[in-house]
Amino acid sequence: MIGEPVELKLEAHLPAGTDASWFPLDSMAHFEFISKGKIDTIATADTRIYRQTIIITSFDSGRWAVPALPFTIGNKEYLTDSLPVSVAYSNFDPKQDYHDIKDIMDVQNTATRYINWIVLGLALLSLLAVVYFLRKKTTVSQPVAVKKSFSSLSALQEALQAIDQLQKRGDTESLTARIFHTELNDIFRNYLYRKTLVATMEKTSGELMLQLKQFNLPASDFTSVAQVLRLNDAAKFAKYQPTDTEQREAIETIKKSVEQLDTIISTQKK
Repeated sequence: MIGEPVELKLEAHLPAGTDASWFPLDSMAHFEFISKGKIDTIATADTRIYRQTIIITSFDSGRWAVPALPFTIGNKEYLTDSLPVSVAYSNFDPKQDYHDIKDIMDVQNTATRYINWIVLGLALLSLLAVVYFLRKKTTVSQPVAVKKSFSSLSALQEALQAIDQLQKRGDTESLTARIFHTELNDIFRNYLYRKTLVATMEKTSGELMLQLKQFNLPASDFTSVAQVLRLNDAAKFAKYQPTDTEQREAIETIKKSVEQLDTIISTQKK
């Protein structure tokens, strides 16, 4: 289904002492990475086994393919098989009631019989209002000063405080993955809004990532933030259930990112 997480498992068995280059996992057409698990290694006397689990999803309906992935051993390159994946919307249930399109039906307007009385009543009320305001003395009221409340914390301090509170709640309360990742997503977006004064709450994750590119985060850190934003979307919209490790890594990534961005943005403003 659209947005449903798919588990892709990669595994390689190599003779002990063999040099190899793991599968490149930068991007896949029509697919989004939700998470990339760590590479597990099992060593025996004469063999080394490598395993990695990738969670992907797609928001493009159609029949696509996970491409053949290259794996280099020594000076020779090997390719996995490509894997066809059909992405579709929920199936139509023919057992549900069918609601046909009906012609426009004429409905008798019972209010028309009272229209003359309504007009007369409105005219009378208007006349009374004019007389009242003409007789009322004009009074000048002093303007009331409206105090605007601002947070005494900086954007960075507020974000770090919110992250710490969310982390404590995640440890002590049974927060659902949807609530946890929705609040983490809002903390990051609210920080960017306060720091840059650019509307971020209504942007999609893709639009937000384009905005982040202007701050020139290191490539690895930018990739980490992008993965967390996709993970947040998957937990919020696709009912994906991240592991405890993924949640801890997500909150540490956001914490590190706001600290880096604060330094970069403050430097650019000088």
